[in-house]
Amino acid sequence: MRLSDTMARALSDQVTLELTASIVYLQLAIELDNQDLTGMSSWMRAQAEEEQVHAAKFISHSLDRGSAPQIGTIEAPSFSGRTPVQLFEAALAHEEKVSEAIRELYRTAQAEGDIDILPLLNWFVDEQLEEEASVGEIVGRLTIVGDDGSGLLRMDSQLGSRTPDIDSGE
Repeated sequence: MRLSDTMARALSDQVTLELTASIVYLQLAIELDNQDLTGMSSWMRAQAEEEQVHAAKFISHSLDRGSAPQIGTIEAPSFSGRTPVQLFEAALAHEEKVSEAIRELYRTAQAEGDIDILPLLNWFVDEQLEEEASVGEIVGRLTIVGDDGSGLLRMDSQLGSRTPDIDSGE
């Protein structure tokens, strides 16, 4: 089944949002690296790579269904806070934005009667739940740690052990 024009535009927008998420995470990584929190920076870089994989999933689905997505404008991210907890809160806010976009894609698919995209969207719904929970937990732990240097360094070490999760989901 070919994508409807409405669904094709929505997927192009989602590709742009996923690539924007990758850039957001890369900027957050730079901010943390600048604070010598290399483990947290590494965690953010892994997340940036994962967001590129997410974009690729939407691109592949679109191409498989006869549509070539168009990447839109990607704005340079800026953050009001610079503490680790503020940077992870920015990551959480962006994940929440992506989650809402996935839900909106789901609603669009339902309105268009596009059942062929539902397995992909179901995977993303699960993925977003996991990502929000993961980043939310980090925010919670950083809030508990506060300004405690040894606690912050312990978290930095733990987060630095993360490897990118590039599961194809299919």
